Amino acid sequence: MRQSSLVFLVSALLISAQASADDISAEALLQQMQSAAQTRNYELSMVKVRQGRLESLRYSHAQIDGQPVAHLGHLDGQNVEYLQRGDEFTFFENSHAPYTLKGARFPGIWNALLSAPLNKVLASYDVVLAGRSRVAGLVSQVVRLVPRDGDKYGFMLWLDEESHLLLRVDMVDREGTLVEQMLGVDLDFFTTPPEWLLKLARGKQPKALELNEAYQAPQQVLGWRVTWLPEGFKLKSSDRHQLVATNLAVDYIMASDGLVDFSVYVTRVDPQQSVRHQLIRQGATNLISYVNDVGVEITVVGEIPAETAKKIAESVRPLSRTEATQ
Repeated sequence: MRQSSLVFLVSALLISAQASADDISAEALLQQMQSAAQTRNYELSMVKVRQGRLESLRYSHAQIDGQPVAHLGHLDGQNVEYLQRGDEFTFFENSHAPYTLKGARFPGIWNALLSAPLNKVLASYDVVLAGRSRVAGLVSQVVRLVPRDGDKYGFMLWLDEESHLLLRVDMVDREGTLVEQMLGVDLDFFTTPPEWLLKLARGKQPKALELNEAYQAPQQVLGWRVTWLPEGFKLKSSDRHQLVATNLAVDYIMASDGLVDFSVYVTRVDPQQSVRHQLIRQGATNLISYVNDVGVEITVVGEIPAETAKKIAESVRPLSRTEATQ
């Protein structure tokens, strides 16, 4: 009798412990994910899957001299790398010379998830627990970010149950179809940062610019405005500059919901020599180019559905005289 009671008690304790693990909220899991990403010393090898193409990447992170240091490198094709040292982010890309920005972040939704303000994320997405699964041989909690309207992608996140690190992200459309995936394949932890990361952390990098020096706040009055934005998106920057590749003058804005950014470019073209509508897809990133009847080309590019990019492009309107003089 005593033995059966003991077995029952042990079983009850195990069930209670499992229930406690399950009781944690999805929001708390996201907080743990962001905290782990900033404090753990680790290296994650990943594969990006989009439109049948595979790209391999490696993300390394450590605490060095009291500050977070991270490196993201593309392992295929052209050499593209990104380095974080505290709040300074250095970009090594083939299109231009290296540069450093304060208060920036690495490009891509993976890196946005690690640092996006959760209050802004929760304002635009419902966060739902979706059970357990395995990634890279590790048991993971699955969390869904469900957009509150149909104008954005949804996300499924796999978080390592032990370390809370992000291991996988699926971007899905409103029908639940996969449009892009970032998949961790190997996770390693280390107590001492590797020598190559120490050298990057302490080496000389380009002088850091404040973010508002590189991207103006929305203060420059342009000759047009975007009359429709998806729910949760706010204008973050607007200016007029020349494109690096073509020296073509464009009016530019960038908008964000805290997790996803998109850009809008407006320029005058010859409507007789321009393609009226153009769509280029690259995984979750869509580029929509639209030429209106008066020879203004509006291009929208970002990790948003093509239908959303089209609605944004078609919502661009010239300012009225009253608006332009205000």
